[in-house]
Amino acid sequence: MAAPLVISLPRLRTHIEALSRFGRNPDGRGITRSCWSPAHEQARAWLLQRMKEGGLSTWVDEAGNTFGRLGNGGPAVLTGSHIDTVPNGGPLDGALGVLAGLECLQTIHESGLRVRLPLMMAAWSDEEGRYAGLFGSKAFAGKLDAKDIPNLRSADGERLVDAMARAGFNAYDAPKARCNPKTIAAYVELHIEQGPVLESANASIGIVTGIAGISRFVVELFGRRDHAGTMPMDRRRDAVCSAAACILAVERIAAAGAGTVGTVGEILATPEAVNVVSDYSSFCGEFRSSAPSWLTEVIGQLEQAVRLESAARGTRSAVTWRPPEPPVVMDDSVSQVLADAASVIGHDAVRLFSGAGHDTVQIARLARTGMVFVPSVGGRSHCPEEETSLIDCGRGIETLLQGLVMLDAS
Repeated sequence: MAAPLVISLPRLRTHIEALSRFGRNPDGRGITRSCWSPAHEQARAWLLQRMKEGGLSTWVDEAGNTFGRLGNGGPAVLTGSHIDTVPNGGPLDGALGVLAGLECLQTIHESGLRVRLPLMMAAWSDEEGRYAGLFGSKAFAGKLDAKDIPNLRSADGERLVDAMARAGFNAYDAPKARCNPKTIAAYVELHIEQGPVLESANASIGIVTGIAGISRFVVELFGRRDHAGTMPMDRRRDAVCSAAACILAVERIAAAGAGTVGTVGEILATPEAVNVVSDYSSFCGEFRSSAPSWLTEVIGQLEQAVRLESAARGTRSAVTWRPPEPPVVMDDSVSQVLADAASVIGHDAVRLFSGAGHDTVQIARLARTGMVFVPSVGGRSHCPEEETSLIDCGRGIETLLQGLVMLDAS
């Protein structure tokens, strides 16, 4: 029997540290590397050079997705993630999955192992959604609508077309990145868990069974502007107080479900003056669940709660829903290969559901998919404190490597 392939932990550590320097905040804590930014484009150039040094052929498609390939002919076994971050994020969210793909393919190349099917790695563009969530993988999956492109903007108003042009891309060409499904045999993504399940179970490897669906909404409250010192409390129509009550309703509704969560992350009130009763407030939020039926039911629950809370304070309300993202189930055959891969190298795998969205959601439209999770210390992510031990990173990449080899041979 051939000796098992061995990854290089020192090389992985060096790559993690090097990639984390791009977009490092001036205070040294946290990383801000939004897609198309100078820091992101510097990171892309660095990644392309590492991929070439690792023996891979490389290219970047019209949507800004960065690829590396080992071998030719037949549908490819693909792995990947993203290198963009949230503002003031950590060094591993997305980045570890990309570097894991690089480490796996470089290890295979250096070993001289001949692959039956080509192996590919990808760094998908704008996964974090500064302009459009899962932008690159959505384009790759053929689900990017060209008519939406002119309207895509960041929270601070920058147009996607301008950001991409600055980085040397034509946004209107992005739909050309659509992939022929026949060219992809399977897709596997390695990611940090971003939650506490694996750490609590003292487990190093998680095999994802599915990814939660998301229903996002905007709630607007219309009140009446008054003087904060002279208008009695019982005669106010305070939009901010109405918004506060509605936000607590979001928490209440989510807490009543099984395995469901609800979050409000953006709040606006006008006018921005402490001595004025607000006449307008709005907030954006979301519900997540593995149950499509609950995501449908929650629409009526929230709308009723908003009506009641708003009426109780003499304000008017409006709720707008964005197109829902249904839950995605991983392919059983790929998940079993990954569980077997973990077992082969001596690790027990825990099955778990992902509450976070990933590029896998889009690639599942094209091919069989699976995901490997590694533990997050304290369950923390999307923050400077994001951390996974190098040992656990290595165990996850060993599982990915063995899984890619097994998928290639199947």
